[in-house]
Amino acid sequence: MFAKVLIANRGEIACRILRTARRMGLSTVAVYSEADADAHHLALADEAWPIGPAPARQSYLCIDKIIEVARQSGAEAIHPGYGFLSENAAFADACAEAGLIFIGPPPAAIRAMGSKSEAKTLMAKAGVPLVPGYHGLDQTDSILATAAEEIGFPVLIKASAGGGGKGMRVVDQADAFAEGLAAARREAANAFGDDRVLIEKYLIRPRHVESQVFADSHGHCVHLLERDCSIQRRHQKVVEEAPAPGMTPALREKMGAQAVAAARAIGYQGAGTVEFLLDSDGRFYFMEMNTRLQVEHPVTEMITGLDLVEWQFLVAAGAPLPLQQSQIVHNGHAIEVRIYAEDPDNDFLPATGMLRHLRFPEAGRHIRIDSGVVEGDRISVHYDPMIAKLAVWDESRAQAVHRLRRALASVEIAGLTTNSRFLAAIAGHPAFLAAATDTGFIPRHQQDLFPPPSPTACLDLCLASLAVLLERSAAAKQVAAGTNDPHSPWAKRDGWRLNEDAEESLRFRDGGQEHLIALTYRPDGYRLQLAQTTILASGRLGADGVLVAQLDGVIRRAGYARHGAEVTLFVDGRTLRLTVVDPLEGEAMESPTGGLLSPMPGTLTAILVEAGSHVSKGQPLAVMEAMKMEHTLRAPHDGVVTALLYKIGDLVEEGVELVAFSAAEEA
Repeated sequence: MFAKVLIANRGEIACRILRTARRMGLSTVAVYSEADADAHHLALADEAWPIGPAPARQSYLCIDKIIEVARQSGAEAIHPGYGFLSENAAFADACAEAGLIFIGPPPAAIRAMGSKSEAKTLMAKAGVPLVPGYHGLDQTDSILATAAEEIGFPVLIKASAGGGGKGMRVVDQADAFAEGLAAARREAANAFGDDRVLIEKYLIRPRHVESQVFADSHGHCVHLLERDCSIQRRHQKVVEEAPAPGMTPALREKMGAQAVAAARAIGYQGAGTVEFLLDSDGRFYFMEMNTRLQVEHPVTEMITGLDLVEWQFLVAAGAPLPLQQSQIVHNGHAIEVRIYAEDPDNDFLPATGMLRHLRFPEAGRHIRIDSGVVEGDRISVHYDPMIAKLAVWDESRAQAVHRLRRALASVEIAGLTTNSRFLAAIAGHPAFLAAATDTGFIPRHQQDLFPPPSPTACLDLCLASLAVLLERSAAAKQVAAGTNDPHSPWAKRDGWRLNEDAEESLRFRDGGQEHLIALTYRPDGYRLQLAQTTILASGRLGADGVLVAQLDGVIRRAGYARHGAEVTLFVDGRTLRLTVVDPLEGEAMESPTGGLLSPMPGTLTAILVEAGSHVSKGQPLAVMEAMKMEHTLRAPHDGVVTALLYKIGDLVEEGVELVAFSAAEEA
């Protein structure tokens, strides 16, 4: 076994690998970009080396820099994690040339699966079933369009060189093919440096089921059951579970055998994932093979009791697989969700900012949290906006779903928008509980998963008011403790009056609405009045942000966080964001220009119009890349482009005007 390993990745990926390496007694080396100088994974490593500026292409994707750090630090092996260079055959070659162990498959296996088109050809020869499609080398527009017509719409355009949902477009009809092809090529080029694509028949209601495989250098290869990853958005996995619901022993054995055959066909070693589409008739088709450990591997670990990273280290060191196929058994059911900094109500636009408040449920046998951030960290525009993976285990799927719902209700994040509410909506949906899932789950249940905003409840406003008042009182007592007369009534903020109860009011802004709460100080707490409702309130606010409130005698608990005027309340699994309104505050001035504004910070990757162009509402005007995903920006109304204010490659801030144009009536 090698003694020192370098982890060529960041975030929760690096943290996950570093913890296993430490448990195995290995010395560890971490790398970091300028943006990650204070990242959590550095604290878990024995050494941490800088490798360049924030952009991944100048740091985490720089093969020469990482190899040089390994040489200087004395590392004997490199673990690439998953993402970045994990499926880069040139990186595996460079490790070998430098005399380093690459903890992953051989370069030839990476190359074989790196091109989806070539992979399909290899799988066909190995007898693995394929979805009908075009995987040819001729990439001219006309050939691809003809292939799509012959396959029959709807079709799926996929980047030949990548995965993770990038460079994918579903096209429902012929007249939308050209736009979908152009978008897929741009995103593929940006993500993988290769704009080649393949075309496949798009199955209407398939499930996405994948098999975890492991192979060693002694000719042994096994599968570790399967995972269902059907619930997706933009072809990116949202929920993963193991084992896959509804799998019969015969189907599991058949799919596992095909996955092992796929791995053997390319001389595979290490951890890999063979992904299939499972149709409603029980037939399954090879999609792709990811030549790395997957983000969702925790659910496999939770049902098998194995540490797959430990297996990676052992296999890379030349040891045989620890178990044979007959020895691999599973117990119970596990489900994982990915908590992202993104806004589901705004087309899942990535969010950036500081994690001002971060609380997860307590980890243990039933709950696992994989995260690379801590409270006070920033989610930046440079990398994937994942905050954490939350995985749960229980003896049955129904119990696991119930545990997932409770765990999500315990997540508290303030400072930026997350998808926690969206994940909770999925976990609580009757179709999910019934395991009625497929890749169309999210669009099919759109109305249930994205309900219209409801008015802030009276009890929520009372909880927020009580928390603000208790926080204010605690702060006043702290200040009073430092004075010459800490017991003076003038040093307190408890509304004390000589002969009568004191009255005051609080105002909260909730989006475009304001709420006025009239309050009266009482010896035993407060009397709160909202419109025609009056509630007697008292309680305590802990230093950890836990509010224990008594509202008309009923005890309720909530989480509380505050930053400046922004108040965040976590109650019954919901997150309520309010702004405390200063009565002296003036009204904000707004001057809409009518142009196209940037909805997020990111890089401008394409401009689809010219100055003087006539545009229609909804027409694509520009394309931005943020958090490694492409976003098409469309005209908000009819008009004529008057100016292009940025050029391709510019890094732009949120809210800046990108394209100026006049309204149709002005043109």
